[in-house]
Amino acid sequence: MSSTEANLVARTVASTQSEMSEIVMPNDTNTMGNLLGGRLMHFIDLTGAMAAYRHTRSNIVTAAMDHIDFIQPVHLGNLVILRSSVNRAFNTSLEVGVKVWVEDPQTGQLLHVASAYLVFVAIDKEGKRVKVPPVLSETPDEIRRFADAQLRRQHREAESARRKHERSATAAQENSPAEKP
Repeated sequence: MSSTEANLVARTVASTQSEMSEIVMPNDTNTMGNLLGGRLMHFIDLTGAMAAYRHTRSNIVTAAMDHIDFIQPVHLGNLVILRSSVNRAFNTSLEVGVKVWVEDPQTGQLLHVASAYLVFVAIDKEGKRVKVPPVLSETPDEIRRFADAQLRRQHREAESARRKHERSATAAQENSPAEKP
């Protein structure tokens, strides 16, 4: 079996799971002492990339962060815990889900504060897309996320087509000769 063939062997969702923890420091916060949304998005991107890399075993790039919910604020001094796993693999791309909790360091209480879906694309050293291995969903939650990922992909593709059509219509309108009064 070649290394390329070995790289395309199906992998379980569990084998892609990744976790990252951070403490919220003053440099990460706004004037209210809350974690900056952009900083949290950066943490989410990193944690998602870890799961994507574990699945593809190739270079990956972030193609989309098409959905994120900020549910609760995260405060200075809190511990942020991010967990990610691959929801579904397509041909050269994959969807990763990331769930974020905050832990109060004094009480140990955990609170769900954010969730996001990201799309990553596997690429080679020249930046060309490469095939990704299939994902094996084993638990009922993994099977549900697998099916939901297909629905989100269809929504992304429909929205992309709508925007492309809108850009074409706008360009055609801008390039048409102006009407004379």
